[in-house]
Amino acid sequence: MTFLSILFALLIEQLKPLRADNPVYAAIKSFAVRVEGWFNAGQTDHGRLGWAVMMIALMIPTTLVYWLCVRIGPFAALAWNVLIVYLTLGFRHYSHYFTSIQFALNTGDAATARALLAEWTRQDTEAMDVNEIARIAVEKALVTTHRHVFGVFFWFLMPLGPAGAVLYRIAEYLARAWNEPDHMRNEAFGRFAAQAFYWIDWIPARLTAAAFAVVGNFEDAIYAWRNFADRWQNETIGIILTAGGGAMGVRLGTPVENAADVLHADASAIDSADAETDSLPGEEPTPRALQSTVGLIWRALLLWMLLLLLLSVAVWLG
Repeated sequence: MTFLSILFALLIEQLKPLRADNPVYAAIKSFAVRVEGWFNAGQTDHGRLGWAVMMIALMIPTTLVYWLCVRIGPFAALAWNVLIVYLTLGFRHYSHYFTSIQFALNTGDAATARALLAEWTRQDTEAMDVNEIARIAVEKALVTTHRHVFGVFFWFLMPLGPAGAVLYRIAEYLARAWNEPDHMRNEAFGRFAAQAFYWIDWIPARLTAAAFAVVGNFEDAIYAWRNFADRWQNETIGIILTAGGGAMGVRLGTPVENAADVLHADASAIDSADAETDSLPGEEPTPRALQSTVGLIWRALLLWMLLLLLLSVAVWLG
């Protein structure tokens, strides 16, 4: 059932992508703002309590409905699983940005590519040349795909089932929303949300990096991961980008001033004291790297699905 749930959800999303501004997401964002207003008194403990309220309010109903569907029948449980995976995935949420940037660069329209990248990443792109645009787009695509696809997969496979997918998606959102805006940055309230997501994402991030290594250049991916990931202030992003860049044979995360803004709010920069770009493996990204990124992501996705299918068959035969 797990394999079919993910497969059907992916197929539905390919046919009808869920918009990032859909009513479900809007309601959750509104609820998060209200919880912040209720609990934010400037202390880490208040952030911990608000985070717990968000999780309880969303995970318990998800679990209760799933149990009810199981009692009704396997098809009802399958339908609920497909719905939850569809809502928590984001494989196509932002792909139009990446595709449009790729098309613009291929046609030599750097100005349009800069405008699209600025809208996507919310950073100043005016001074970026074509290679810088390509690099930032690749970095953003790798991290976004991990957080919106592979991380969701991992937690959906855990015993929590659909509630696990909700846990990951809400934890990822709160880690951004409660630390990202100017008035929230450096506040103690959002500190627990960031720490909680770090641990929730600890295993999925490493599995994503391993998948990139398996379907790409394995030796370079592992070499970059082991020797350069710790230069990033955000360890998780460092692992994903070094492994992904090594797998494609491109150098990601340089120069420092651009790498610092990959996710804007995450402040996921390479430590400037260690940013010896000449030692990084791979070549400077070019517009062709965007096509390589698409191939790497799809191969990693197929690897995950193949492993899940084999696991499902083994459980069924056992």
